[in-house]
Amino acid sequence: MAVTVPAEAVREGTYGDRVVAVEPGGVGFIPLEERHGRPRQLLWTWASPNLEFATVFVGVLAVAAFGLGFWVALAAIVLGTGLGAVSHGVLSARGPAHGVPQMVLSRLGFGYWGNVLPAGLNAITAGIGWFAVNSVSGALALNTLTDLPKVVCLIVIVAVQLGVAFFGHNLVQAFERYAFPILAVIFLIAAITIFAKTTPSAGAGGGSGSLGGFLLTVGATFGYAAGWNPYAADYTRYFRADVSKRAVGWCAGLGVFVSCVLLETVGAGAATLVDPGAALGDPTGSFTGNLPSVTANLTLLAIALGAVSANALNVYSGAMSFVALGVNLPLAARRAISALGFGLIGFVVALTGLDDAGAKYESFLLVIAYWIGPWLGVMFVDQALRRGQPLAQFLYDKRYANWAGPIAMLSGMLISILLFSNQTRFVGYVARQSSSFGDIAFEVGFLVAAGVYYALAANKVRART
Repeated sequence: MAVTVPAEAVREGTYGDRVVAVEPGGVGFIPLEERHGRPRQLLWTWASPNLEFATVFVGVLAVAAFGLGFWVALAAIVLGTGLGAVSHGVLSARGPAHGVPQMVLSRLGFGYWGNVLPAGLNAITAGIGWFAVNSVSGALALNTLTDLPKVVCLIVIVAVQLGVAFFGHNLVQAFERYAFPILAVIFLIAAITIFAKTTPSAGAGGGSGSLGGFLLTVGATFGYAAGWNPYAADYTRYFRADVSKRAVGWCAGLGVFVSCVLLETVGAGAATLVDPGAALGDPTGSFTGNLPSVTANLTLLAIALGAVSANALNVYSGAMSFVALGVNLPLAARRAISALGFGLIGFVVALTGLDDAGAKYESFLLVIAYWIGPWLGVMFVDQALRRGQPLAQFLYDKRYANWAGPIAMLSGMLISILLFSNQTRFVGYVARQSSSFGDIAFEVGFLVAAGVYYALAANKVRART
């Protein structure tokens, strides 16, 4: 398959498949002779970072916070996660052909400088938001396991995460591969133990729950799964350009779907075994308290390891998004600032969440969906309109503008948030009128952004060569 890109856009340096080597370059096109890897590795690349307590806690929220019964929670988990996993597979499949990170591909729909909107949001979400969430869960698990001070545990977790991410793509992929069997075995044992005790008719939601709670759970589980979407091509751009797109899409999507559904369902089951207040106030202790001591200790170790697995991707892809902003700094400085700088900021944010993780996490999941939904609306419409067109010339051209993308995304965000958001601190107009709407902001945002982008850009994009 022939791939033509401007010479200045090709990533410099030699990297290949070396693991213990700092990845050269930034967000440039990966030369064809540097390509390596197989689609099946995406199964553990995307399963390992979800085998952690942050995933379990999404299921806990469905029952303890949103008031659903176990079976209704399961249905919402499958629906929300399925939507996020499908979009993840579609985006991942584009990586090999274009050979660039996801937030560089995003320039097609947003223009070079208009792409600062989604790339900036993703740098903050990944490098600070998710980094803090997972660092907190890992630190709390390590604290419970070792009785070391929480701050010391947080420093240990953060140091390991930053070390893996700073080396780059190959070490991140290798870490996920070797962490996967450990995490899978431990969490499978924990899952079997929890399911054996689960009481589907118990919990805050009794046997069912409200439509509003169902929609809130769909939004939260979509936000969790789709939170990986802006990273999708980051981990497929090193594949050969002629690799099967179908295999890439299926492996990436299944890695996210299976791991998220399994652990979120475990979380929902665990929430039926304790009082909702306890599940939200001490989520880690409430979960491991239902396990035999040996299994509980192994699970705490897995939670800490899973946090590192997740944040290795978060820090690395947050760095990719930061570099994709086009910041005019030397390449080495951009890598250091993005990987280490955002990590240190995330460390400070994590410190504030060590004693109040539950409530902040619920809001964070929904806020992620508020911007990713509209961003996906633009991306998918743009992809459909450009089918068959040469695209490489737009990815690194600073003169290329497509303001229809930012306008559409902002329109989707504003309309959906002002009308349909359902947060603790802000409730949209329609959501205030009826609690049955729950929170459908991401669905509305996706549709609005897709419609606005099509109306503004369809003729222009189709005509462009």
